[in-house]
Amino acid sequence: MLIAQKKKSENIAEYILYMYNVEDILRMFLFNIPEMMEKYVKPQLPDISFIKQYESWYDGIAYELQQTGKEKKGHISELQEATMELVYLHQTLLTVVNDEKYKKLSEATAMYLEEFRKKAEMMTNHEVEIILHAMNMKLQLKIRGKEISQETEEAFDCMRIQLAYLSREFHRMKSGNWQFSEN
Repeated sequence: MLIAQKKKSENIAEYILYMYNVEDILRMFLFNIPEMMEKYVKPQLPDISFIKQYESWYDGIAYELQQTGKEKKGHISELQEATMELVYLHQTLLTVVNDEKYKKLSEATAMYLEEFRKKAEMMTNHEVEIILHAMNMKLQLKIRGKEISQETEEAFDCMRIQLAYLSREFHRMKSGNWQFSEN
């Protein structure tokens, strides 16, 4: 909860990826909040005085996932909205702002995206969604200690750089420090 708040204010991409992980953990515990709190959350809390707030926070996320039929896959509305904002910003940088640096980053990522789109069966998803999915996959592979090939690592790196740039521009835009003429 506190980590999510901090990430949301500092790096929207890291926030989205963190929350994807939260959703996956809830699913792993089959939305059994008391069990998850006991086995997963409590051991990680340096100060258990926040335990009720954490429980309420996780319960709210679990409730939305279950009420919207996303017990197996999918994301809470807040994450969908944040992703859509990134999609709109992506389009704005490419077309309205005509940001040359972002265009180059997007072009460098394009060939990897098509391959990943096919492998992940995300044929109708926007490239920003695919990049987020790929970064989440990389995180999951690292957590599980799986080896990543050099070629796949290069693809992930291109996507990471594009997402980092997009995230930085997102926070500049949200802070009011973003002007079309600066890009």
